[in-house]
Amino acid sequence: YGIRSERRLCEEVHLNLAYRWFCRLGLEDEVPNHSTFSKNRHGRFRDSDLFRWLFNEVLRRCMAAGLVKGEGFAVDASIIKADASRQRGVAGDEVDWNDPKLSSRAVREYLEALDEEALAEALPKKISLTDPQSRWTAAPGGPAFFAYSTNYLIDTEHGVIMDVEATPAHRTAEVDSTRTMVERVEAQFDLTPERLIGDTAYGTAPMLAWMVEEKDIEPHVPVWDKTERKDDSLSSNDFHWSQDANEYRCPAGKPLRSEWRAFTQQRSRVTKAKTVIYRSSQTDCATCPLKAKCCPNTPNRKIVRSIHEAARDVARRIAKTPEYLVSRCERKKVEMLFAHLKRIMKLDRLRLRGLTGATDEFTLAAMVQNLRRMAKLLPQGPPLTG
Repeated sequence: YGIRSERRLCEEVHLNLAYRWFCRLGLEDEVPNHSTFSKNRHGRFRDSDLFRWLFNEVLRRCMAAGLVKGEGFAVDASIIKADASRQRGVAGDEVDWNDPKLSSRAVREYLEALDEEALAEALPKKISLTDPQSRWTAAPGGPAFFAYSTNYLIDTEHGVIMDVEATPAHRTAEVDSTRTMVERVEAQFDLTPERLIGDTAYGTAPMLAWMVEEKDIEPHVPVWDKTERKDDSLSSNDFHWSQDANEYRCPAGKPLRSEWRAFTQQRSRVTKAKTVIYRSSQTDCATCPLKAKCCPNTPNRKIVRSIHEAARDVARRIAKTPEYLVSRCERKKVEMLFAHLKRIMKLDRLRLRGLTGATDEFTLAAMVQNLRRMAKLLPQGPPLTG
């Protein structure tokens, strides 16, 4: 009904008899003060995790009604603007956090979430003093602004939201939230999907390894792969991998190895990026007729292989199956929920500040979307007769 504040809601209850009836208030009953809602929201509701409990109860009813199949889940994230002015951002290293003027609830929550070492490492280039936990970000082709990300994990059968997680608008945090949501659904409802659908952002090597090796989930996700070359030169896909020999073979049949000498003590070849570098012999490359297409600017060829390459290969094989094409269509269901959230429910900008405030709003919004899904899909009762 266009009521966007608790103060306005209390004013309407004073005047509208229908609202009084819904709240079970008589004509002479006192309407609660608007500050009661905010005090409870920042106190009892958050301490008891009430909104999460309400979301889980609605989800249980969806599952009991047969709206959740549990075979395939899809995950995605969407950026929601924070309640912070984009003109009032300052450089992160210029902020004096001991300034008594910076004593708002959002700032206190931000400082409580970080210790001194983490604070020094995590300071972004631009920060909002109004809501420091929000991230300075931008949609492709648009202006930058402070924002949070709402992350949805949905069941692909009817688009029921299985879990929701608020994170700063940062790709790493969005991808990491997938593990949190999948494990929370598993712990809460003893339900693990057979396949997980996502876009390329979720196709990193550690994420694919977590799905394949730890959770035994089929990754219906495009592999994050930067090895393809735009020119006519040979890419790493043109080289054959031998698991038994622990080496690559180039198109000319020559080996690429992680080490060419035998050492008395075994050495780890794993880099900080969790990769192993395989190099060819300079002697082999010097006389090779394919050198101009393989490594024209270097004396030999090297290939960087992730320690989770086996999981990446699983995702590549799945991407060639008919089931993967079905999953690509089902992935759009998450985007439809985000479009409904912003255009129909008008949640394109947050009203509460801090990560906890974003969590409250995103959780309630996801619960409402599940309630709407139930109202649409479940059969209605018999009409009331007067």
